[in-house]
Amino acid sequence: MDQLKSLIREIPDFPKPGILFYDITTLLKDAGGLRQTIDSLAARYAGQGIDVVAGMEARGFIFAPAVACAIQAGFVPVRKPKKLPAAVERVEYALEYGTDAIEVHKDAIQPGQRVLIVDDVLATGGTAAATVKLVEKLRGKVAGLGFVIELDFLNGRSKLSGQDVFSLLHY
Repeated sequence: MDQLKSLIREIPDFPKPGILFYDITTLLKDAGGLRQTIDSLAARYAGQGIDVVAGMEARGFIFAPAVACAIQAGFVPVRKPKKLPAAVERVEYALEYGTDAIEVHKDAIQPGQRVLIVDDVLATGGTAAATVKLVEKLRGKVAGLGFVIELDFLNGRSKLSGQDVFSLLHY
């Protein structure tokens, strides 16, 4: 995993002073690094009877469909409000100042389906926890949550207690 870490660009003071941003675009453009990332996430969940992989907008859309293909599962997009054309289920979640929401089509997940949730980064855990709630509202079973990067110092994993959480890289 050190090789993958070496492919991630660190940008100080972005998006504001005091923040160290981990830029995955440098990983994405490296064919070997991208393949290793997808293969590593897929290997963790292969053979677990996953029916669909849910990916959160926006960068979850990069990894979730690729993992879904690798483990022979479908892909479900979890979107920001007012982006999906059919009837949706919605969950609001708290931000540092205010709230946000995510949505999924009501027919995207069938009762009892095993759902893997995949995203690029686990930071505070708000979006991931909201996605768990969406899956559960549709009576799907969360089989796990997979992330490329986990920012351990933000303690987002604590919002996902009781869930199987896996991260390739830790900072």
